[in-house]
Amino acid sequence: MYNQVAKRYLFMAKNKIVSVNPSNYESLGEVEYSSEEEIKDKVKKANAVKKEWKELGLEGRVNALRKVLDKLSERKDELAKLAAKEMGMPISQSKADVQDGINFFSWYLDNASKYLSPEVVYEDGKVTQTVFYEPLGTAAVITPWNFPLSNFVWGAGQNLIVGNTVVYKTSEECPLFGKLLEETINSAGLSQGVFLEIYGDGTVGDFLAHQDINLISFTGSTKVGKHLYRVGGEKFIKVVCELGGSAPGVVFADANLDEVIEVIYGNRFTNCGQMCDALKRLIVHKSIFDEVVERLKKKLESLRVGNAEDEATDIGPLVAKRQVELLEEQVKDAVDKGAKIVTGGKRPEKLSGAFYEPTLLTNVTTDMRVWQEEVFGPVLPIVSFETDEEAVAMANDTKYGLGSYVYTKDKEKALEIASRIDAGMVSINAASYINACSPFGGYKDSGIGREHGKFGFAELTQVKVVAIEK
Repeated sequence: MYNQVAKRYLFMAKNKIVSVNPSNYESLGEVEYSSEEEIKDKVKKANAVKKEWKELGLEGRVNALRKVLDKLSERKDELAKLAAKEMGMPISQSKADVQDGINFFSWYLDNASKYLSPEVVYEDGKVTQTVFYEPLGTAAVITPWNFPLSNFVWGAGQNLIVGNTVVYKTSEECPLFGKLLEETINSAGLSQGVFLEIYGDGTVGDFLAHQDINLISFTGSTKVGKHLYRVGGEKFIKVVCELGGSAPGVVFADANLDEVIEVIYGNRFTNCGQMCDALKRLIVHKSIFDEVVERLKKKLESLRVGNAEDEATDIGPLVAKRQVELLEEQVKDAVDKGAKIVTGGKRPEKLSGAFYEPTLLTNVTTDMRVWQEEVFGPVLPIVSFETDEEAVAMANDTKYGLGSYVYTKDKEKALEIASRIDAGMVSINAASYINACSPFGGYKDSGIGREHGKFGFAELTQVKVVAIEK
């Protein structure tokens, strides 16, 4: 049960969120925690306007949200710079993330009528049966910090289009970005209550989830996702969760290493490795193991680690000091149990922010935390295999099942291996599975439901069939 007294004590003891630049630990500003009364009021406003937002109709909502898209596009450079400064994503990657978020939102809007318009599913000489996709109501949308704009678009974009009003909690790690986002969206002229934002840590998100809402849409850790799933179960409302991952990457003996090394690097080390579906365990055929390790070592040692605002930076800081400390604990556990650090394995000596060197580990065993846990940082454990069965068994040796990666020139083998990996998404060689039209989500502890495309629209609606006589 929700302990109202204990939660209230924690809640009211906090006044401000201090935003810190992880590149140098300098304070960037403060944002007020949303109070309990403010959250209740915003949920009330969202509920008050949900009938109006629904009755505006799909075309009306799309037209209104195109104005939001325009405002985001106008301020994309400002959004990218703030994301780099506040959460540490290298500015070149931050610019790409903002543009990706804009592109995804644009696709949702352009294709909404295709997937949400009434659909005749049966017709004979006497009866027509038509399916209608209706909004669920008010959605509590809670997202993490790692891709600030894309997380908002992925979590709230389709919700707003289908007709759900949104009360949105951005991460406490990027509150200033949240404020800029709220200001930008509000400037588009949506009816008051259609989109509202709140600020705070997990206690604030938990309090929101217990309010009078109709849907919980959460992206974040498996632990919190399971908690919110229980909350939703007690309320008997839908919960959509995109959670953690420990994606395997299987490199077969015939893989084109001239291509594969760069792809592995991107899949593991983009955004300092802080991606839910990043490649987190590399499983390499014994015959090419040493060559893969050496090539990756050479690649990582050529990178520039530095301030996220510097265009020349390849690897920026982690989001916060606590993330560095967790990474150090995971690596120490591996070394204590016999793992070898090939390169990296420590904080850079000349940098004072939340930095950690890109790291390769070999002699990895399955009892190590870097194998069993989600490693959210620039560390890649590498193991070898001999048979396909061994590779698949190691790939599936995880409680997670979000992304996965297969590298081989043999397309028939690649598809066969893909069918045996317990994950919601499989990338073969350099082919990306991330697309606004393709489902994003996982098996096992990696989540419930899917985002994007027709799949994401369907998750966020009530499906109603209406039968009428001719």
